[in-house]
Amino acid sequence: MYLNIGGDFSVRDKSIIGIFDLDNTSVSRKTQEFLARAEKEGAVVPCDDLPKSFVLTAEYGINRLYLTSLNTATLEKRAK
Repeated sequence: MYLNIGGDFSVRDKSIIGIFDLDNTSVSRKTQEFLARAEKEGAVVPCDDLPKSFVLTAEYGINRLYLTSLNTATLEKRAK
């Protein structure tokens, strides 16, 4: 099954590692470093203009971080 994460983007539900609220998690220095490293490595995929959350996926040995304007509650409802 696939999860629509906003815009024209969908990801396989089995590849999702986690769905994280950007406002709550970006307060941590560790998360800021993680996001900066992911952007530097080219693993960040912007889905919308103003991101509220990010979806972390791993598939075929490739990690991706999708920035989306949907909040975590909406993504959780879509996943069920």
